[in-house]
Amino acid sequence: MAENNSEIRYLNAPTIDTRKKKYCRFKKSGIKYIDYKDPEFLKKFLNEQGKLLPRRITGTSLKYQRRVAQAVKRARQIALLPYVTDMMK
Repeated sequence: MAENNSEIRYLNAPTIDTRKKKYCRFKKSGIKYIDYKDPEFLKKFLNEQGKLLPRRITGTSLKYQRRVAQAVKRARQIALLPYVTDMMK
């Protein structure tokens, strides 16, 4: 038997699920207008195939998610962003 029964040893440290709370970056920064002529900023909201990332992943509020979607659509229309691609990032 072990000398000290109160001492518990683990092979790996126990993991505690502490996720950071998601927040809307537009509300936090006070951004009112999302510019569709800035493709580098809009690429942050697209995945590798060029699809729009959902709110549950980005943390964007509903109001600004709609504005981001509209800006992406406008940027695609004037050929600043592609509609589909293999590896965008």
